[in-house]
Amino acid sequence: MTSLTEILSTASSWAWGPVMLILLLGTGVYLTIKLRFLPLRNLFYAFSLLWKSRSSKAQGDISPFSALMTAMAATVGTGNIAGVAAALFIGGPGAIFWMWMTALVGMATKYGEAVLAVKYREVDVEGKHVGGPMYYIKNGMGAKWKPLAFAFALFGTIAAFGIGNMVQANAVAGAMESAFGINNQLTGVIMMILVGLVLFGGISRIAKTATALVPIMALIYIGFSLYILVVYADALPAALTTIVESAFTGSAAAGGFAGASIILAMQFGVARGIFSNEAGLGTAPIAHAAAKTNNPVEQGHIAMLGTFIDTIILCTMTALVIMVTGVWQSGETGSPLTALAFTTGLGSDIGGMVVAVGLAIFAFTTLVGWSYYGERCAEYLAGTKVITGYRIFWVLAVFVGAALSDYFNTVLILADVLNALMAIPNLIALLVLSPVIIKLTHNHFNQGK
Repeated sequence: MTSLTEILSTASSWAWGPVMLILLLGTGVYLTIKLRFLPLRNLFYAFSLLWKSRSSKAQGDISPFSALMTAMAATVGTGNIAGVAAALFIGGPGAIFWMWMTALVGMATKYGEAVLAVKYREVDVEGKHVGGPMYYIKNGMGAKWKPLAFAFALFGTIAAFGIGNMVQANAVAGAMESAFGINNQLTGVIMMILVGLVLFGGISRIAKTATALVPIMALIYIGFSLYILVVYADALPAALTTIVESAFTGSAAAGGFAGASIILAMQFGVARGIFSNEAGLGTAPIAHAAAKTNNPVEQGHIAMLGTFIDTIILCTMTALVIMVTGVWQSGETGSPLTALAFTTGLGSDIGGMVVAVGLAIFAFTTLVGWSYYGERCAEYLAGTKVITGYRIFWVLAVFVGAALSDYFNTVLILADVLNALMAIPNLIALLVLSPVIIKLTHNHFNQGK
């Protein structure tokens, strides 16, 4: 397993090297500038649209609000708890700064993805609205680009089992064993049953589950985090200063990573940021394509809120709690580091339970949300006949992921590689179709003039 981890680490370094950083951040910066910083200017407008969209009667399968909750169910997962801690451990505090930058430009990326998803979506033989990168590549870019659409769907079908399934089950099993002494296999069986009950109900049941769980779990996690930040308020300014300074000077966490360089901070900050909020990955537009809406631009505004809430709010909460409690140099990494921070801030009885339960619920919703992504990618490749088989394999993979709880880092690195393979076709499509995004946006805000 050690040699496999080393091979995957090398592959991840190449996958998330300078070329990917430039393509990912460059696409976000380009769209941000071309849209005249629309995500930042229209943030409150986006929240107002989200509130009004809860009872939409337009064409689609789920409300725009439920589409965002489904997308957030997939994004709010181990990346918010274990991923942030891993970024701090490997890349130092500067990695958090680059997570923020990735999110700020990623809002424009997520906006563009959803605009194209609604614009170029289709209705399948079962009457469901389907969309995402494979469809806006095929329908927006023409026949010669179909191999790129096929590539995204293929990578998405496979990658879903990594980032959206085994990584999540893996982290939950480890947290349950650490906090409550529950056997990994038992955790796997319980998760299989729960995921199966939701998954075989289709997008409607997935959306209902996400709409019920995501807001509640996010508010509870934010509440406990804010309590700790208030208690350690005197350490907050120094923590923020360290994060910003380390982004440009390089500063390592403990655990043998002395002298983490700026590029390492950037690499792991961007990788963990994308792992968490998925901006540029091309997954969220698959959920937003099912929204009951006739307006791609309005759905784009709603979609970009997912990146803001996930990274700017939730990931920041985790990072600051780890920093202000002073445990970021303890030598721990992943969810144990986050658990140590909350235990320090809340006490041993409450802290560990908050992280363990939070991680379990976050990961469960991710398992459910990503099952829809993978299923839609598989449908694009082989039609609706593949859906039942895909769901069965998905449920079985949950148990496999839980049983591999001793190899979390290996599975996490594998997910990084698969993420990069998915991102490339999607980012190319966003750049090629950027004139469509700009035109639709311009028409939307000028139609009344």
